[in-house]
Amino acid sequence: MVGIRGWRDVELESDLERRAMRILRGSARPRCLLAELAPAFMDESPNHDLQRAISTISHTDPIVKLLREVLLGRKRPDDAGLRAVTDAWLATYRQVLEASPTLDHGALRRLDPSPRLAVLIEAGVLDATYPAVRQLQEAFARRLVEVDQS
Repeated sequence: MVGIRGWRDVELESDLERRAMRILRGSARPRCLLAELAPAFMDESPNHDLQRAISTISHTDPIVKLLREVLLGRKRPDDAGLRAVTDAWLATYRQVLEASPTLDHGALRRLDPSPRLAVLIEAGVLDATYPAVRQLQEAFARRLVEVDQS
């Protein structure tokens, strides 16, 4: 049959894989080779950490959907469900800031929560004196100081 892979093709692939592994094991520098290939497979750069932080924060962001509901009058700013989502977002944001030690000053500036908090405060969803808001602002300021000192 034309166009259908048979068992010989699969066996050939596994033979190629075995041969490649034999070459890697037998080379004089297998660890160096794998160390050179590791960054390509596991990108642990600060930019990768920044993208992961932004992705984590945006998953629970109340501004995307819920703020529009508040502005259109479909939801009240003091709604219990909105408060729960907002509290979870604040906690996640603070956790991301505290758990990302590889972020540099520029990356932290991109994660500045002040503009998003200002929008939520202006809409009446949050109060500037709310403990979780203050904790997030303090965590951000603390991380900036840590990065500036190192």
